[in-house]
Amino acid sequence: MAATAVRYLRSVGAATVAGPAAPVEPLPRPDLRAVGADERPPVEAAEFRRVLGHFASGVTVVTAHDPDDPDGPAGFACQSFASLSLDPPLITFMVARTSTTWPRIARAGAFCVNILGADQGALCRGFAVSGADKFAGVAFEPAPATGSPLLDAVPAWIDCRIHAVHTGGDHLIVVGRVEALGAAGAAAGPLLFHQGRFGGFRS
Repeated sequence: MAATAVRYLRSVGAATVAGPAAPVEPLPRPDLRAVGADERPPVEAAEFRRVLGHFASGVTVVTAHDPDDPDGPAGFACQSFASLSLDPPLITFMVARTSTTWPRIARAGAFCVNILGADQGALCRGFAVSGADKFAGVAFEPAPATGSPLLDAVPAWIDCRIHAVHTGGDHLIVVGRVEALGAAGAAAGPLLFHQGRFGGFRS
């Protein structure tokens, strides 16, 4: 499956591995269908969302900054984040192929994953909107390795360079190689998302 994805990426001219000198080019955005136009999908989209909504996830904001981007820093709220490998240190997140933020992150070639705390629901909502200035009133500093925006007061952060990008249906699977990371000494707990609502963790 991985070999198939790599062949596809090469066929459309997209890089499958990137470092500081070789930013990943965003994939084209074709009209996506997982089944033929005359086929009925095996699972209805609404039911898929309803059932998968029972899986609680943490919430992050993925940020990037390309100095040549006239629109400034880019970022979006992301639930589909996970650690992937310890050696080498890799993480992954998924992003819709229709995302308007992803091409800007791809051109930057690097990003910072900001893990949100229980009291940062409003911050998450700000980065979940489309077409607004998501960084208005948001304090941040450059992450140490890539210069990507590291948001103030987040419990933890992971500074990465784009390592690989794979296709996954109507999403892209982005793999980041960790260059630096850190966590606050104490946190109020994670921000969780479950069945369309934010919540916290109680032991």
